[in-house]
Amino acid sequence: MPRTFALIGAAGYIAPRHLTAIKHVGGELRVAVDPKDSVGILDSFFPHAEFFTEFERFDHYIDRLRRAGEPIDYVSICSPNYLHDPHCRFALRSGSHAICEKPLTLTPESIDELAEIERQSGRLVSTILQLRLHDAIRSLREKVLAQPGKRFAVDLTYIASRGRWYYESWKGDDHKSGGVATNIGVHFFDMLAFVFGKLRSSEIHLREPSRAAGFLECEQADIRWFLSIDAADLPQGMAPAKRTYRSITMDGSEVEFSEGFTELHNRSYEEILAGRGFSLADVRPSIEIVSELRTMPLMPRSSNRAHRMAAA
Repeated sequence: MPRTFALIGAAGYIAPRHLTAIKHVGGELRVAVDPKDSVGILDSFFPHAEFFTEFERFDHYIDRLRRAGEPIDYVSICSPNYLHDPHCRFALRSGSHAICEKPLTLTPESIDELAEIERQSGRLVSTILQLRLHDAIRSLREKVLAQPGKRFAVDLTYIASRGRWYYESWKGDDHKSGGVATNIGVHFFDMLAFVFGKLRSSEIHLREPSRAAGFLECEQADIRWFLSIDAADLPQGMAPAKRTYRSITMDGSEVEFSEGFTELHNRSYEEILAGRGFSLADVRPSIEIVSELRTMPLMPRSSNRAHRMAAA
């Protein structure tokens, strides 16, 4: 029998990747929910799936299946960031495992509470940390681990330009999205800690609605980072149609990882169904980082170790 799935957030940007991944692993989408009804994408994947625009009716349908002895195996969560935590709780209490988009929660305290519900329910939360599965990132981690005494100077730039709609949506509300550093940066912070080791200290130098910048000191790296959703920050000379820019340099050399993103959700689902999904403990360091970045005082750019090293 195929594994059964429910989907929370069927009309959003990331939902097609989850639909593709469910199809890829041979799963069956039984039901989806979204307050918006622009979900014709379902017809391309699971045209017979039930669909609701009201969460209460979705909840009722899930509960009826559970009472009939047919509980949903996995609830895939693609809702707005601030709803990830309650939707994970709903999944666990419904007798299902949760597969949740980033960021899993907005605060470390919510992770602790989810861990308690995991223990009570016997079900698990897995989160999408797709960069950990990227071949170039895994190779980079192996290179770093092979040099345990070495420290690296790293620069990360990620620009994901967005239109004016962004600020009118929940993504433009820091209380709902966590701000730019959380919304577009959390999986990069996870990747940096995954590759270069535990965080020792952090600073934030810029915190605006459209961009953020700062410094991380990890076990094996001093990292300067810059994140933006403003197209004006894209490098000059880029093709007009290209609106996303990613760059990581390590000791001045570019790390090539511009390709290879399209299959990462498929690989994530493969790992989750094989019992190797990323857990609450795995995701906690990145949530701690972005949670602190929201509240820590701004520091002058010249204060961090990487800049002092560059000036030496």
